[in-house]
Amino acid sequence: MAFKLSVLVLLLAVAMATVVAQRRRLNPKVSDEWNYRDGSEQVNIRGVANLTQVLDDWRFDILRQMRGLLENDHQSLLPDYARIQPLSEALDDLYKEFNALKAHLGDLSEKFAAMETFIDELKASGANNPSPAGGAAASPAAAPRLPGRRVMRKKTSTPT
Repeated sequence: MAFKLSVLVLLLAVAMATVVAQRRRLNPKVSDEWNYRDGSEQVNIRGVANLTQVLDDWRFDILRQMRGLLENDHQSLLPDYARIQPLSEALDDLYKEFNALKAHLGDLSEKFAAMETFIDELKASGANNPSPAGGAAASPAAAPRLPGRRVMRKKTSTPT
């Protein structure tokens, strides 16, 4: 009889646990999201203030150490300045090459300016004088230049 009673109590406990578990599963209040308001009344404000003070002290100590390193041992924090000189020299070489190309372009522009003027004069005389001879009989100096063309002049640079 005692055995049957203990089995009955055990079955009753298992049934109650199953019902409670099903109710928890169906309860919409329980979710996977963290509710930050849960237990907010129990937060120790003094502990939060202490944590804020600790973090502020750490920030102050880190900044003080960084300033001390920058003032006293900057070689450990800053890059190696020995590498900057070759980079500066390479940049200077590129700048010199660019200026040389620009000067060469100016020289070429001066050489082609006379040809551009001649071609512009031929076009202008051909438009003004449509003769079967091809327009070569008109004097090229009498035709005005077209306003769309510009002549680039080489700047005179002083050697340094």
